[in-house]
Amino acid sequence: MSAEQESQSIRCLVAKVGLDGHDRGAHVIARAFRDAGFEVIYSGLHNAPDEIVQAAVQEDVNVLGISILSGAHNTLVPKIIDGLKEYDAFEDTLILVGGVVPDEDKAELKEMGVAEVFGPGTPLEETIEFVQENAPQR
Repeated sequence: MSAEQESQSIRCLVAKVGLDGHDRGAHVIARAFRDAGFEVIYSGLHNAPDEIVQAAVQEDVNVLGISILSGAHNTLVPKIIDGLKEYDAFEDTLILVGGVVPDEDKAELKEMGVAEVFGPGTPLEETIEFVQENAPQR
């Protein structure tokens, strides 16, 4: 399978969770993923963790990118992970977190099952390559 075919088979949900209303980064990454050939679904603003889980399961995504800038990552991300586990979708979903996450919280998120945390200023190419190399194939 060529790199282009692999990219086209990657289905991503870019999700904004909680009360965080800042979505510029989510739009930037969604567009970059689309331009890389990924199929992208954007959740819009102000979603509850359960809504993100439902969208990920219903859309059968390979990748869930959670954009969060509110500081509530230690509360909201575990709820999403638990929801994915309830639907047996956790093992088949690459979970990424993007946004402002203190360094001391990154290890805990990874222990929960987040594959990578991307902070402000991360080159788009780095995120795209990570997804291409790590997204579960269906």
